Amino acid sequence: MVNVIIEVSKYLMILLMADYTYLNFSYFRFREEQGQSRVCLRQNIAMFMMHFLAYLILYLKSEDERVVLFYLAQVVFFGAYIGLYRMFYPYLTRILVNNMCMLLCVGWIVMTRLSLDKAVRQFIIVAAAALVTWIIPFIIDRMWQLSQIPWIYGIGGLALLIIVWMVGNNSFGAQLSISLGGFSLQPSEFVKISFVFFVATMFYRSVDFTAVAVTTAVAAAHVLILVMSKDLGSALIFFVTYLSMLFVATGNWFYLLSGALGGCGASVLAYGLFSHVRIRVAAWQNPWVDIDNRGYQITQSLFAIGTGGWFGMGLFQGMPYKIPVVEKDFVFAAISEELGGIFAICVLLICLGCFLQFMMVAARMQALFYKLIAFGLGMEYLIQVFLTVGGVIKFIPSTGVTLPLVSYGGSSMLSTFIMFSVVQGLYILKKNDEEDYEEGQI
Repeated sequence: MVNVIIEVSKYLMILLMADYTYLNFSYFRFREEQGQSRVCLRQNIAMFMMHFLAYLILYLKSEDERVVLFYLAQVVFFGAYIGLYRMFYPYLTRILVNNMCMLLCVGWIVMTRLSLDKAVRQFIIVAAAALVTWIIPFIIDRMWQLSQIPWIYGIGGLALLIIVWMVGNNSFGAQLSISLGGFSLQPSEFVKISFVFFVATMFYRSVDFTAVAVTTAVAAAHVLILVMSKDLGSALIFFVTYLSMLFVATGNWFYLLSGALGGCGASVLAYGLFSHVRIRVAAWQNPWVDIDNRGYQITQSLFAIGTGGWFGMGLFQGMPYKIPVVEKDFVFAAISEELGGIFAICVLLICLGCFLQFMMVAARMQALFYKLIAFGLGMEYLIQVFLTVGGVIKFIPSTGVTLPLVSYGGSSMLSTFIMFSVVQGLYILKKNDEEDYEEGQI
């Protein structure tokens, strides 16, 4: 009987996920608030039903009562987060809150299957991140002075990266984190945000050649320090984000093309300078040659994706733990193996929906400062998703970055909450301005 329940639940979860994803894009068809609210409510129902089915399977397979308690704690969190956010910020974009919760839900399901202890730690981090970032939309809506302090963003970010370069902990050949009071912190996750604020502030002031040259020099310093720390995944995110923001601010094709050529040259140089880059490229080109060593991670990932097929093996039916660092860089492979290719594609489409929402907020903002912030954060989010999934499916060499809101990692989780909260703040700011304008017209 248990096996029947598990098998039926597997297909129901895929249907619910597909329905949620469909609603994620049908939301954009509605212009009136009532229609959008109906879509968001249906999304909430689909998410809670899928969440229940997943934890029913997890409990039946593990027979661990802690799974039930953990499930209930998540239900309370989701209900409180969605409800309180709507109460304190009536003009929020509900679709972005829903997508955050769905990605968190998927992450907790996979993490509980892999390691309940890590899932609980992740839950505590998420709860703390939600509490800490609760005030950010309020700050964005009321503090115009954020556009007046570019060098605090620029110099502060560089200082953090230099500290990591000098005294950071080594992880898989790269200096990524520092230890503080027993906790490990990855500063580059937060410098991503200060970097976008710095660039937005500089281009808000001026986009003449001198301003572009100074901003480019500071941006290049960020990328160079990351390269020296061998954190090439973050370096690529910073580089592409800056180039995109530069083009949006200036509309200059020469900047875009020369930057792209410079990036290609830097990639060739990095290949020649760093042995671990050559190892990753070799593993990407032909992992089957050295399947027991440097090609092991990517081949196990491909085996997992192929084994899962379209509908997945089912929770606890696969072997995702055979993939090294599966809970971080390769969590997408675990999703594909046990929840299926259709489910995994839906996760990607939800991530795309988040990016589209970022871009829509950017398009609605009139001030260049706010427009560039929303655009820059959206680009960072999209590039990170692309790098993570591209490495897992062998589309590009693995870069060691996490899937936002899904992978295990405290720094990544907190920085992503900050990014989404900033965009929420910009959306609320614009809605408040529109309401004030309509009242003034009356």
